[in-house]
Amino acid sequence: MADKQVFFEYINSGYTTKGDAITLGAAMLNGETITNALVKVPLKTMNRHGLIAGATGTGKTKTLQVLAENLSNQGVPVLLMDMKGDLSGIAQPSPGHAKIDERHEKIGIPFEAKKFPVEILTLSEQNGVRLRATVSEFGPVLISRILDLSEAQSGVMSILFKYCDDNKLPLLDLNDLKKIIQYASAEGKEELEKEYGRISPATSGAMLRKVVELEQQGGDLFFGEKSFDTDDLLRIDENGMGYINIVRLTDIQDRPKLFSTFMLCLLAEIYATFPEQGDSGRPELVIFIDEAHLIFKEASDALLDQIESIVKLIRSKGVGLYFVTQNPTDVPDAVLSQLGLKIQHALRAFTAKDRKAIKLTAENYPLSDYYKTDEVLTALGIGEALVSALNEKGIPTPLAATLMRAPMSRMDVLEDTELKELLDDSKLIKKYNEALDRESAYELLNKKIETAHQQEAKEKAEKERKAVQKRSSRSSSSRRRSGKSALEKVLTSPTVIRSVLGILTKMIK
Repeated sequence: MADKQVFFEYINSGYTTKGDAITLGAAMLNGETITNALVKVPLKTMNRHGLIAGATGTGKTKTLQVLAENLSNQGVPVLLMDMKGDLSGIAQPSPGHAKIDERHEKIGIPFEAKKFPVEILTLSEQNGVRLRATVSEFGPVLISRILDLSEAQSGVMSILFKYCDDNKLPLLDLNDLKKIIQYASAEGKEELEKEYGRISPATSGAMLRKVVELEQQGGDLFFGEKSFDTDDLLRIDENGMGYINIVRLTDIQDRPKLFSTFMLCLLAEIYATFPEQGDSGRPELVIFIDEAHLIFKEASDALLDQIESIVKLIRSKGVGLYFVTQNPTDVPDAVLSQLGLKIQHALRAFTAKDRKAIKLTAENYPLSDYYKTDEVLTALGIGEALVSALNEKGIPTPLAATLMRAPMSRMDVLEDTELKELLDDSKLIKKYNEALDRESAYELLNKKIETAHQQEAKEKAEKERKAVQKRSSRSSSSRRRSGKSALEKVLTSPTVIRSVLGILTKMIK
């Protein structure tokens, strides 16, 4: 009992907060939940990023749901990447269950069923608010990194963007980008060479192949108009609750290039447009990236560098990033070192490789007198996790094996009718789902090429007409010359001259 009381005081003192906080659950000792030993995360530190990890089926998604709900409750907007399609239920209250009541009784907090304001977003042709961005908004540097271009190819990409800027050619979608690459090595070769230097056909060919690869992964759906305004992620409803924006990505697992492109674009846009916040009392926006390994798996070194830079800098904009993955080793060390909140669900030690991964994972957590971390990691049940957060001073809190609270909303997908009703009520669908195809580089370059061809044909026809005239003039001149020559030949022939002289002589005599 004494041990329990000491542990209770240890947890309470370590997780006491002055400002608003999110309660995750209650700490456990030797497998037993210590009621009211509440594990809390200060709202102030939610922009310090975090990690939710654990084997399949251990409760990662439910933990993500709990965090999203409580942030929304505190008036903080949330953006969720829904890979499995099981988060839309947040829009409806939980039906409740005896086991949920039992869990909350152990934790020491009441259970409240509640629904939350939800906006469904999509990168593909699924139902939801269409997310798009123009090629111009990316700029040559980001586009080059996404396409994994070489230094020489990146230089050419910068030239092409400069040419388009100079000639007022909007780069909106991938058709525009493909067209300007083709133009640079064909019809516009001489024009660009004069102003910007020679562009090798081999270079433009390699670049074109990279663009086509991105297009094949669904990039043609993402690039275009109307561009999504990141300010629309910051909406608060009439009850003061932050909107939970859910990006449906159920059809994107086999298209990691598109996912990493979208994520990089989003983070770059947020960093560029959001004002500096510093350490305010609450975050402006919290982003949860489910199946985070998909971002890093196919990313080039240049792209990884870009992501790492943004993760380090975006905190100052009041934005928190939370990576959800099966194993912490899926996340690069440079990113992992920036994460303040770590929620680790159970890991399974089936192989020697698994056991090594567990030892590495255990080293990411603070030492504890109450837990042998690597052993606890394999003994955790469903809905239990090791938690290490940052307190309001930025100091790591005590490590706590935690019985996690249950979500307040439904833990499954919306029915088709419920989803339709949600989409029908959306204000953003009306704003973004009308496809625009205004005149851009593709159309303007085609016009330019057509005009050039017409001019060329006109010039050719004019040349041919002049050539015909010249030939005709030469021919008549030649005929005149040939007629005169014949007469001259007759008159100046010796025979004619002798005859004329003979007649003249006779006349004189």
